[in-house]
Amino acid sequence: MMITARTLLSTNDIPDCDLNRAPEPAVQEGTTNGNLDDMQSRKLDLNLLREDNYFEALARWLDLEGEAERQRMARRRQIQKARDAERSGETLLALQIQDHQTGLAGRILFDFVKIDGRPLPMNRLKVGSPVVISDSDDPSDHGIAGVVSRRNQNVIQVATERWPESDRLRIDMSPDETTRRRQLAAMASARVASGRIKQLRDMILSQRPIRQGDPDDVRFLTSLNPPQQDAVKFALASPDIAILHGPPGTGKTTTLAEVIYQAVERGDKVLACAPSNTAVDNLLERLVPMVPNVLRVGHPARVFESLRGHTLDELVDNDSSAAVIKDMRRELDELLRSAARPGRGKDARRRRNLLYSTAGDLRGQIRSLERSVVRSIIDNADVICTTTTIDDDLLAGSTFDTVVIDEACQCTESSVWQAVLRADMVIMAGDHCQLPPTVLSDQAASEGMRDSMMHRLIEREGESVYRRLTVQYRMHRDIMEFSSDEFYDGTLIADASVAEHRLCDLPGVETTDLTETPLMFVDTAGANFSEEIERDGESKFNAGEAKLIEQFAMELVDAGLDPDQIAIIAPYAAQVRWLRNLPSLREIEIDTVDGFQGREKEAVLITMTRSNDRGEIGFLQDRRRTNVALTRARRKLIVVGDSATLGGNEFYGRMLEYFEQKQAYRSVFEFPNV
Repeated sequence: MMITARTLLSTNDIPDCDLNRAPEPAVQEGTTNGNLDDMQSRKLDLNLLREDNYFEALARWLDLEGEAERQRMARRRQIQKARDAERSGETLLALQIQDHQTGLAGRILFDFVKIDGRPLPMNRLKVGSPVVISDSDDPSDHGIAGVVSRRNQNVIQVATERWPESDRLRIDMSPDETTRRRQLAAMASARVASGRIKQLRDMILSQRPIRQGDPDDVRFLTSLNPPQQDAVKFALASPDIAILHGPPGTGKTTTLAEVIYQAVERGDKVLACAPSNTAVDNLLERLVPMVPNVLRVGHPARVFESLRGHTLDELVDNDSSAAVIKDMRRELDELLRSAARPGRGKDARRRRNLLYSTAGDLRGQIRSLERSVVRSIIDNADVICTTTTIDDDLLAGSTFDTVVIDEACQCTESSVWQAVLRADMVIMAGDHCQLPPTVLSDQAASEGMRDSMMHRLIEREGESVYRRLTVQYRMHRDIMEFSSDEFYDGTLIADASVAEHRLCDLPGVETTDLTETPLMFVDTAGANFSEEIERDGESKFNAGEAKLIEQFAMELVDAGLDPDQIAIIAPYAAQVRWLRNLPSLREIEIDTVDGFQGREKEAVLITMTRSNDRGEIGFLQDRRRTNVALTRARRKLIVVGDSATLGGNEFYGRMLEYFEQKQAYRSVFEFPNV
């Protein structure tokens, strides 16, 4: 019998911002577990579920998501042509081991490179991604589980427990079963919790009111604007749950860092989480100058040189026991090298097994010594920074006065319970009008898995549970205004430092038609710039729009803008690939909407890509994705799209009207070189 997420959960061992749409069908209070199985493709209202059915629904979604990941991996494994297999960005083929070293807890860090010496192709294997290393020529090889620990254009480093035996290897992104099991264990604990955790659980499930506190005077370390100051006071005064809503460019991370500093000043021990390594490191960078004892655990992503002294690996290496541990690691390396030397026959296999057994014993001794050092470092930290996939071994038994969850709207509901279990008080920060959690299962998404806990609490509790930041320091007023009206009730204010800034105000940039205005929409209707489906794939591209984007990007460079100041955003991966293959754009950053979440550039060019006679816009219907794209630009926003395709949607119809009102609407036929 297959063990599912729901069977594990049952044991004791372990808004969309369009508020005007018609409500989805909801599960009423008292729904039985059996009826949950009948709710396929119908959205569940988690606010109406008691704890048993609530956790049963989350477990069901984890099952669906796990199955979607396994199916996707199986499809990739069946593709034998290297170019096609690697096109998804989730597979690397024809690799060999370039180097290796022993890391914390005795894990082996392998550096993989292409056998032919070429750079790695574009891929989605980020630091912290779970992967499987297997024989590149043997589809039946189940492989070795690992985690990406470092990467650059030519090398990808993976941390794993044992040595791959093949000389020609492949790396595939793996279904993250460890993360799922940790989430299930946390939910099982929350389900039967008592004391403070039970109180927080009941508040999250609307079975107990969330209390409000009386703000005290605060001596701010950072220079904050009034809405930021109000948000800090609100969070510090809240006894249970507080939410900071940070629209684009409003200084959410700065505000959150001040909250954490103030919490430490009053004596709190703080756990600071985020769903991605990058988000954790962004928060860590702000905290290091403010808090003396801040610790980064997990797999640090692109940690700056100035921050490395705060990572767990570095602190363990600097401990007085480090010399002994290093000697033991050297001995372990020698054992593994000896075991990897080629040999045939029973004696060779017996020798290899003996060496691996000895290495395993030594690895256990290393781990025991490291564990005592790690425990001391963790106990002495004021703030611990980690992803929401918390290492239960490292933080076993640790509880915190305040738990902070940054980018909480990118967390699925099930993924935050590990953090909540360790909390006396919870602070969530994010923006539910930007990217939702990534969900692979269409069925789980349709039932509600893409709605974060933060989003749900805001919709249910209203302003009593959150404070919104309203002064933004990124965008020209005209770039900001459409998103402000559509998503933030018209409340955003452009700070005077950015309200009127333009590209032509930058040093060395000429004043041209493109650089002296902040907005431009170029309508391709009637130009036959039709979308196409990528060969052997499902993603879409638009060669005509790509050519137009290329022309505008080159005009900006010719006007004096540095390529590093320009970004090109496309909603489809195939369009990203098409643009990246244009030689003239090699120095300009090109990525999907997801790749630019939390980022900004002086000039941003967006290719909407969709152009067909059916008015189909696919996942452009998720306005939150478009909100992210439209709010990345500081001084210039250029959007290229087909009004005949986009205009049938009410949201995009209003967007087109906005560009017209700002006298920023142009036709493709006004540009003779296209």
